[in-house]
Amino acid sequence: MDKLLTTADIPSRFLKSAFLIGHVPLKTLSTDPRISFALYVPPNSYSSTPQKKLPLVVYVHGTRRNISPLFGQELTAFADSTPCAIVAPVFPTGLDGPNDLLSYTILRSQTLRSDLALLAILDEIAIRWPGIDAQKVFMMGFSAGGQFAHRFLYLYPERIVAASVGAPGQVTTLDDQKDWPNGVANVHDLFGRSINKELIGRVPIQLIVGDQDTGVHGGDEFRNWVRQFVKKREEKSETKTTLPPMKQGRLEGLKALQKRWGEDKIDSQLDVVPGVEHSSAGVQADVLKFLGPQVQSWLEAQESP
Repeated sequence: MDKLLTTADIPSRFLKSAFLIGHVPLKTLSTDPRISFALYVPPNSYSSTPQKKLPLVVYVHGTRRNISPLFGQELTAFADSTPCAIVAPVFPTGLDGPNDLLSYTILRSQTLRSDLALLAILDEIAIRWPGIDAQKVFMMGFSAGGQFAHRFLYLYPERIVAASVGAPGQVTTLDDQKDWPNGVANVHDLFGRSINKELIGRVPIQLIVGDQDTGVHGGDEFRNWVRQFVKKREEKSETKTTLPPMKQGRLEGLKALQKRWGEDKIDSQLDVVPGVEHSSAGVQADVLKFLGPQVQSWLEAQESP
């Protein structure tokens, strides 16, 4: 493989022309060409040889793989003013078969370790953009992205400075009597890592959802059809599903998750946004209100002697 070109190889005045600052073109992950990532690096704040590195926010997409917010005015302005870099991994559909939509959300499937893919993205950023701190990151994810975010937090709390978990349709509890992804009983066998509730509890966590996000995806009729369809496929293939269908709305699900976390002495703030249904755009401003001070505190800590 060719040596990765880094910003340290290029004079600063040419970084924009080399498409290595600003909106960096979508890049294939060097270690797995199925996965790619988009990156925004604030042009006026980046240096390959900084006294302090830029913090990094990970934006995890939902089922539709929509990363357009990274190119929108709100996130770009947030990155420029904070300042911070923002990366959006892209996990395509069909990785675990032609009908696969959500295997990335449970971090481990037949053909993908999405947790390792994200870690590889962070490693590549650390090499190619030495002015970005990719060792400890901030994370935001909504819907399926919220599923990924809280499960990644379970496994790698030491890599997360703060996390915003938005309206996941299905959640994993820290139940050591249930297997992954319903619980965490077999996490060490699957991932070679142990759950550390104390470290998870040290991470500032936002749970966020719209106050009208109370319906089950697709409605009762769709859910009943899915249940019967899956049952027939399981009878033929003897393959069990990894997650049950949604049984409650996201608002109720997050309230229940916060309560379970409280029993494990894991604090979180639940932000319920008025007038919003299941909408990433509808809660984004409140997500940035949570992450902004967290990033600023991190920056101030780097300046301390």
